[in-house]
Amino acid sequence: MKRNLFLSAAVIFTLSLSMIASDLPAAPDSWQRDLLAWREKRAANLQTPEGWLSLISLEWLKEGDNTVGSAPDNKIQIAKAPAHLGVVRLEKDGAMRLLQPAGGFPKDLLLDGHPAQEQPLLADDSEKSSKLSLGGLTIIVIHRDERYGLRVKDAQAPTRVGFHGLHWYPPNAAYRIHAKWIPYNPPKMIDIPTILGTVSKLPAPGIAEFTIDGQISRLEPVLEDPQSTDLFFILRDTTSKTTTYGAGRFLYTELPDHGLSQPGELWLDFNRLVNPPCAFTPYATCPLPPTQNRLNVAIPVGEERYHD
Repeated sequence: MKRNLFLSAAVIFTLSLSMIASDLPAAPDSWQRDLLAWREKRAANLQTPEGWLSLISLEWLKEGDNTVGSAPDNKIQIAKAPAHLGVVRLEKDGAMRLLQPAGGFPKDLLLDGHPAQEQPLLADDSEKSSKLSLGGLTIIVIHRDERYGLRVKDAQAPTRVGFHGLHWYPPNAAYRIHAKWIPYNPPKMIDIPTILGTVSKLPAPGIAEFTIDGQISRLEPVLEDPQSTDLFFILRDTTSKTTTYGAGRFLYTELPDHGLSQPGELWLDFNRLVNPPCAFTPYATCPLPPTQNRLNVAIPVGEERYHD
């Protein structure tokens, strides 16, 4: 009898717990937990000392000797640099070399982690690009179309120090969409406009076809480099007129389930749409959505405008 009473009490207790649990908000599933963790990581990456929020200047190099420093006699003036930091010589063929200024290199100037010395400089499209650093200041050479420039970052940049967090739409699993992958054999090169007013050519391996708001839509991703392990979608939707960055947003996805060259499927999780670097700094060189990736539907998920 006592055992039966004990079992009855246990059942009542279990039922009570179930009723209480039913009144509590449901715990987020693993997809939502992963999404929220990914959002936190994105914010942390933006805030690193060399993240996009630290970018303070972009200076284009001219053929010949480009003197760099804070003094007014430099061709390229960087306010937080020493008076004469160095000289960047740009040859007609794009080869570059770091040279000493008249008084020698500043004693704390490092090139790739070692005391600076005269040597070739490699741009960011090289296998291992060169990096100048001095205190919280870092400088790399970038190559964009036919131009070379110095990208300058400062760990104490106002945009980094004053970072006030990102704005996001609430997670919405309805915008995690299964898409059909239609490969291009062979892949084709497509024109990608940039915020600089130039046009880059990038390889498009195929097209993703999906249904959103009852409408069949297509997006054409590109590969940022031949070894890319993900697809890069540069797109714009109608929220760009109101709540998201006006120029468009970026989305990175895993490769299709059967690879790039075979028909297959892939997931487009639009909750992971992010602003391009140009949303945070005027010194970035962002690609813009090609005409075929400007959708006539709203995608109210992902990252919202930063400055609103």
